[in-house]
Amino acid sequence: MRVLVINGPNLNLLGQREPSVYGSTSLDHLVSMLKDHGKDLGIQVDHVQSNSEGDIIDALHNARGRYDGAILNAGAYTHYSYAIRDAVAAVKLPVIEVHISNVYAREEFRSRSVIAPVCIGQISGLGVEGYLLALDYFGKYFKQVGQTDGDDNT
Repeated sequence: MRVLVINGPNLNLLGQREPSVYGSTSLDHLVSMLKDHGKDLGIQVDHVQSNSEGDIIDALHNARGRYDGAILNAGAYTHYSYAIRDAVAAVKLPVIEVHISNVYAREEFRSRSVIAPVCIGQISGLGVEGYLLALDYFGKYFKQVGQTDGDDNT
């Protein structure tokens, strides 16, 4: 089983940007944690980070037929990118939307996700642990739907 983790704008600054909101874990450390945890679950984890909306869309498109699912933190694009929303819907991959901070306890504009309705679930406000929980869920989800490789997603 393979899962692609896609992190959007400003997540390259994780651990440095507003640690009181996003914590002190760096993006490199997060990716290492995810790969180690995935290995324990029998899931290969790959990672992409981009500050560009088009690159995130391309990553989703390229995931078709190669990955069994995706974990997406689209950052601020969550709140207004209908293009990313449409890409999630188009690729027909199970996607879990993850946010490090509790977007519902912050500025009002952050409380609306245009992407969530086309995802199988959303995890918000649990710090980087949310990514690990998403992987845990995929471990169970893939067993339920009987997926064994990326070929089932075309």
